[in-house]
Amino acid sequence: MRIEELRASYEQSLQEAVDRNDVYAMTHTLDEMTVSDVTAVIERMNPRDRAVVYRLLSKDRAAQVFDALDAELRGELVNGLTDKEVTAVLDELDPDDAVELLDELPAGVASKMLRTLDRSQRELTAIVLGYPRGSVGRRMSPQLIHVLETASAAEVMEHVRARSKDSETLYTIPVLTADRIVTGVVSLRDVIEAAPDTLVRDFMVKPEMVHARTPIETAARRCAEAKVLAMPVVDSEQRLVGIFTIDDALTVLEDEESEDLARMSGSEPLRRPYMSTSIITLMRSRIIWLLVLAIGATLTVQVLEVFEATLSQMLVLSVFVPLLIGTGGNTGNQAATTVTRALALGDVSPRDSFKVIGREFLVGLMLGLSLGTLGFLLTTAVYDFHIGLVIGLTLVCVCTMAATVGGVMPMAAQALRADPAVFSNPFITTFVDASGLLIYFGIAKLVLEI
Repeated sequence: MRIEELRASYEQSLQEAVDRNDVYAMTHTLDEMTVSDVTAVIERMNPRDRAVVYRLLSKDRAAQVFDALDAELRGELVNGLTDKEVTAVLDELDPDDAVELLDELPAGVASKMLRTLDRSQRELTAIVLGYPRGSVGRRMSPQLIHVLETASAAEVMEHVRARSKDSETLYTIPVLTADRIVTGVVSLRDVIEAAPDTLVRDFMVKPEMVHARTPIETAARRCAEAKVLAMPVVDSEQRLVGIFTIDDALTVLEDEESEDLARMSGSEPLRRPYMSTSIITLMRSRIIWLLVLAIGATLTVQVLEVFEATLSQMLVLSVFVPLLIGTGGNTGNQAATTVTRALALGDVSPRDSFKVIGREFLVGLMLGLSLGTLGFLLTTAVYDFHIGLVIGLTLVCVCTMAATVGGVMPMAAQALRADPAVFSNPFITTFVDASGLLIYFGIAKLVLEI
């Protein structure tokens, strides 16, 4: 049986047991499910049923499921649990995960929950809370294994054994000076393979580090690009403050990609699984952008009204309006998506604006010449030479303009410290529609002399 079919079967059995309030059947079904199965199924349940099922999980499985849930669902689940149950959940969370949960809760509730932690957990959580939202310091773990550069491989192994339960990761170990300054990293594999009396400084490697106040997305991309399991997080004096792991980096990148895709398509990110999102929330995530785009579309209407007399003299021109503005919008969106992605990956930066403009201008011109030639030949064959010339020239100009604008807008947004995705496809489509019509009717008046 495929995973999807198996989970559908579990979901049906579990929901039926919940509806009957049959605790035995719920427990029996949960015992057959893996942690990933439980997570996938309860994400689709309503808040009340989700809390009921969660309470039936064993302590260890409950902690694993809670850790796998999206941040918003965690906050929602907490509202359905008692104070004692919430305290048990927090005790099992790593400090960075606890902070992510606290960020989703009202300030009063978060403060109350923070006070329920034991002293050591509260101190570790406070370290992470001390960094601004959106920084890697807010997502790092202060629980880590580190060693001095003068330690031997045998001493490192003994230290790893003693601290393994309290560390976020065992596989990347920062190496420090006596002043806690990071000078290198060693992998657990290197430690195991080294002779017991070999000093760490003799086989450590140069570290990939990140400053605690670095934007979280930047840190996540650096971690992924460097292909490391973890990166030491340091303060302004290069002193170790925490560790940022690849699993957190991949979660950040997944969230950022979902956000960019949503905004480029003209909606707000849901920040939670689709099936657990209410109809009202889905509507709200889209309505604002639709209103903005509808208002922007009035520009197109205004342009058509200005050239109403031109259309009345040559009605055939109206036939090509959807083709031309559609081609222009698609060309602009392609350029914007490509440049937005390049910005996200660090392939380009605002200082490359003029190079990007030049490249997109040439790409747009080449696309326009290709499509314009084809449009000219087909339109001339069906209508006449002059109409074909208008369509061909318009495609050349519109594609060139759209690609250039599509490349410029994400760069401008980045320079203004705005989200490039917000300034990409929706606004480009509106701008290109209006300007494309101006180009079209301008060329038509010149060629057809109307």
